[in-house]
Parts: sequence; C-alpha cells; structure tokens
Amino acid sequence: MATFSSVLRQHVIQTLAEYDTRGGEEFLRLYGFTAQPEYTVVHEGLSYDARAVLGVAHRLATGRLAPADEFHGMDAAVALLRKRGFEVHEPFSASAARAAAPRPAARTRSSAPRTPTTRTTPSRSAVVDEAPAICPTCFMTLPATGICDTCG
Repeated sequence: MATFSSVLRQHVIQTLAEYDTRGGEEFLRLYGFTAQPEYTVVHEGLSYDARAVLGVAHRLATGRLAPADEFHGMDAAVALLRKRGFEVHEPFSASAARAAAPRPAARTRSSAPRTPTTRTTPSRSAVVDEAPAICPTCFMTLPATGICDTCG
C-alpha cells in the first residue's frame, strides 16, 4: 500500500499540468487508471480524476507510481489532497447526510421563563500592525535600537 505523505502540493500541480497536456483519456490510459468520476480534484475550474492524479503525483514524489489497486478507499487520499489545498468533490454519503441533518433543540430543565441578562464585555482596542521603521539611506529594516546596522 502506498503512503502519500511525501506527496506535496507541487507534485500535484505538476501532475495536473501533465493531465492537461496529455488530455484526460490519454493520461488515464498511459498510467493504467480507469475513470472514477465520483472523486474529482477541481483546480482552476477544471476537474481531474483524483485517484489518477494522486497516483501520478506519488510517482513524482517517490519515483514509484501508486497504481489503482493500492488505494484502499479514498478517505485518506481525499484528506491529503484537501490538506494540500485542493478542492475535492466526492459522492454524497449517508454519513455526510447525517452530519448535515438539523438537530433538535436541546431541552431546558427549568420551565420558568428566563429573564434577559445583559453581559458586559471588556472593550478591546484593535491591534494595529505598524509598518517597520526603514533606513532612509539603504532602505533596510531598522532594528529595535533605531540605528541602521549597515549605515550606522
């Protein structure tokens, strides 16, 4: 089984560029993958087969192609692609449906009406990032002393 932890974002980007250059069908045929439209990576408005992309990206990262039979479920692959900053579409599952279902409101123990209370929160001043001081001669950032290390 392939471990995909060595696959970086740059490997996936390179794979997507090759996918675009070769075309989807040729890319899948060349690397021995069959289309799996349920799982797609969406990048810059285009969709790509997630399993094939990750398998070839693994080749770029390690020198060894991760063939389709080494994917035991897509959960880890989807999680890794999302962790690398990619949008992944996957089939709608029953567990996702349960997570999206509205939950009933919690019951209160007291039946007496509540009186509104006012909360006072301490006021916080906004933190403003100040631009660092710059030496007018060499344009380097000044240290905390305010004296340029280069110009003196």
